[in-house]
Amino acid sequence: QVQLVESGGGLVQPGGSLRLSCAASGNFVSFATMGWYRQAPGKQRELVAYFTAGNTTNYADSVKGRFTISRGNAKNTVNLQMNSLKPEDTAVYYCNLGLALLPDGRRIVSSWGQGTQVTVSS
Repeated sequence: QVQLVESGGGLVQPGGSLRLSCAASGNFVSFATMGWYRQAPGKQRELVAYFTAGNTTNYADSVKGRFTISRGNAKNTVNLQMNSLKPEDTAVYYCNLGLALLPDGRRIVSSWGQGTQVTVSS
């Protein structure tokens, strides 16, 4: 009932920038959080940044001051502006929608996109 489609990944040199976008669609009325996680090879998936329905934002310490999450102009979209990228930012980035509310009152705890690869290398 929730579909998430990411775009914007790619290869960039250290110090460069990339912008990721995600659009959520489906039969949901509202959600609690929308944001980004990432998973590097051999590591667990970790939070990057998210915003809440109340428009508060939260960032991982490792990306504070470099990454900015924002709502997109279209409804149910999110952008992640990534600046000053480092090789350690290399990972698959996943869009996440948390606690989507369905019309029948049920909640979907967590929905994920397919992921987009970000590679930071010279």
